[in-house]
Formats: sequence, structure tokens, C-alpha cells
Amino acid sequence: MTSFPFRIVGFDLDGTLLDTHGDLGAALNHALALAGRRHVPVEQVTNLIGGGARQMLLRALELTGTVPPEDEVKALHRELIAFYTDNIAVHTRLYPGGEAMLDGLAAQGVQIAVVTNKLEALAVRLLDALGLTPRLATVIGGDTLGPGRAKPAPDLLHEMLRRLGGGPAAFVGDTTFDTRAAAAAGLPCVAVRFGFNDVPVETMGARAIIDHYDQLIPVLRQL
Repeated sequence: MTSFPFRIVGFDLDGTLLDTHGDLGAALNHALALAGRRHVPVEQVTNLIGGGARQMLLRALELTGTVPPEDEVKALHRELIAFYTDNIAVHTRLYPGGEAMLDGLAAQGVQIAVVTNKLEALAVRLLDALGLTPRLATVIGGDTLGPGRAKPAPDLLHEMLRRLGGGPAAFVGDTTFDTRAAAAAGLPCVAVRFGFNDVPVETMGARAIIDHYDQLIPVLRQL
């Protein structure tokens, strides 16, 4: 067996490593109800996710009416985050094949990272709740480096490389936030078709596309 080509593999969280749409949808609809807006059906929530909770909220406010003044948006965002924090792992699970895939990467000596636009504290809380934290070498959130440095900027991926000592790395994501960040950081990106794709997955510019996590390790060997 040839040596594995990557010593670091990073993952986006929502819509990539974890199917979080049920819990995000519940939190979003809680905020919309406070604003006197109609609920968004949970199956439509996947179309609104990407770029963090505030972006999801703004898209939902546009979908259900008009975006209110900034102070109201901030208040609704706080309520959304508070509700989500208290109900963060009710429905959320790894995507099919995720556990075996993580085991397979670990067996190859790969350092596994999560790099998400989710607030770092929420990402850590969720990963802790699902018992996934011990599998990870680092967790980096959208606020970890401060304002303006979340994906699609490459800063979070640069931080992943810095923390883990550099070397060959790849990134796995589900939206253009991920593929653009990876391209800007000079990393190959694998896109997952089963995630919260913000554009048709074939148009994202990923080096490869997978339909199930049992395909990831063979695909990474071929990159």
C-alpha cells in the first residue's frame, strides 16, 4: 500500500461532516416566530444554510418578507443562537459513512480538522455533544480569528495548517464558501453532493465530488 497523500484533512461542519439542518431549522423558525414571520419548512432550510447563522437568518427574513432594521436583526440573531445552543444536537448526526471514514483517515495517521463558519463555541459544543471531539486535531470557527476572516477568505485554512504543522492538506466542503476558501489557500477541495450546496455541485470548482463518505478516502488517494 502506498503512503497516504495527505497528512491533514479539514472538513466543513454544517452540510459536510454533519447533517445539522433539523436543529438549525428549529432555531431559525424560533427566531422567525419572534419576528412574526411564517415558518420555513424544514426541508427548505438546507437552501438557506451557508456562511454562518446570521447569513441563514438574513436569507430567511428576505424569503418571508423584508429584512428589518439592523438592531432587530441583531436581536433575532441572539435569540436564534440562544435557542440553538440549548437544542444543538437533537436531530444532528454524522452523514452516512462518516464514522467509518473518520476511522479510515485516523488509521492512515491523518490529522483531522474542522474548519467552519459556525461560531467556534457552538462548533465545539456540538462536536462534544456527539462525542466527536477526541477524533479531531483542531476546531476552528468563523469567529476564531476575528471579523472578516471567515470562509471564503483563506485565513481559517491557513490557521489550520499553522496549528497542525503544515504539510500536504486537503479540504472537504459543501458550498462555494468552502471551495473558494480552499482555492485561495492553495488546497484541493472535495465537494459533497449530499450537503447544503448553494450552487449546483458541478459548478463549485472542486477537484472532486463524492456522493457518499465511503468514496472519500479513495478519491483523496487519486488527487
